[in-house]
Amino acid sequence: MGSQVPLEPRGRDSGPVFSAVAPEIIEDTLIHLATENEQYLSELPEQAGYFKETRIVEFIFFLSEKWHLDQSTRYQAVELLERFMIKQVEQMCDGRGSAKGRDQGQRSSWSSVRDQITKTFVLRLVSCVQLASKLSLHYSELLESELAVLNALHFHISVSTPLAYVELLLEVLGYNGCLLPAKPLHQLCVQLLDFCYLTRETIYDTLLKIAIENSTPSKLQIAKFLTVKEDFMLLAVGVISTGVFILSPGHWEQVVEHLNCITGITPQSILEFSYAVVRCIVGSTTPEQHRGNCGAKSPEDRIPPQK
Repeated sequence: MGSQVPLEPRGRDSGPVFSAVAPEIIEDTLIHLATENEQYLSELPEQAGYFKETRIVEFIFFLSEKWHLDQSTRYQAVELLERFMIKQVEQMCDGRGSAKGRDQGQRSSWSSVRDQITKTFVLRLVSCVQLASKLSLHYSELLESELAVLNALHFHISVSTPLAYVELLLEVLGYNGCLLPAKPLHQLCVQLLDFCYLTRETIYDTLLKIAIENSTPSKLQIAKFLTVKEDFMLLAVGVISTGVFILSPGHWEQVVEHLNCITGITPQSILEFSYAVVRCIVGSTTPEQHRGNCGAKSPEDRIPPQK
C-alpha cells in the first residue's frame, strides 16, 4: 500500500491575503461593518448572549474542527444559533398568549417552552453549523431542520462575524504603515478570538467591574453593559490589541493609537479589554487605572455609576 494522503481541511484556506485590496474598497467595507455593528447594537434584544455560554460554543467549535471547516464558519454558526434561538423563544412565548394569567401559569408556559427547545436544541445547533459551512462553500442543498432555521430568520443569515472585523482592521493597519508580522498576528488573533468566545462571561465580567470600579454591579448596570458585550468592533479591536501586546509589544502603543483613530474606541477602553483578556489567560491583580482624555465613548461611558 502507498503512503496515506493527508486529509485536506474542508473549506479551510491558508488565511487572508493582506495588502491585496484597493484602499477605497477597504474604506467602504469598514464603513459598512461599522454601520452594521451600530444598527445591531441599537436593536439588541435583552436575551442577547444567552445562547453563547461556554458549553454551547465549545460544542460548535468541536464540530467545526471535526468536520474540518474554515475559521469563519465557527463564529458564523455561533451567531446564527444565537439569533435563531432568540427568535424561536420569542415566537413560542407569543404563541402561548400574552401571559397575563397567574404566575403558576406563566411558569408552566415557560417550562413547556424550555422542554420543547431542549428536544431540538442539538439538531438546531448542528443545522446552524451546516448552514454556516454551506454559506462558506456556496452549497445549495438544505435539510428540513436547516429550512426551519432559515424560515425563522427570514432567510437573512449572511451575518458579519468578529473575524471579519479583525481581518479588515488588520488590513487597515497595514495600509496605515504599521509594520506588523501580518500572518503570525492573524493566526494569534484567531486563537484569541476563540478564547474570547470560550471565556466570554469571565472576560466581560472583569471588564464590567473595571468600568464601574465596583465588584458588585447592579442589575441596571449589567443590563446597560449588554451593548458592550455584543459590540463586534470593540471585540475585534481588543483582540488585535492583545495580539500585538503578546507578539510585538514594541508596536503596541502605536497600534492602539491607530485603532483609536480608525474606530473611535478610546485607548482606555482598548487597554481595559486587553487587560481583561490577558488576566483571564494568566491571572493578575487589578492594574493601576489610567484614564484617557479622549472624547469617544468608552464602555464605562455607556453605563450609569452605581448608586
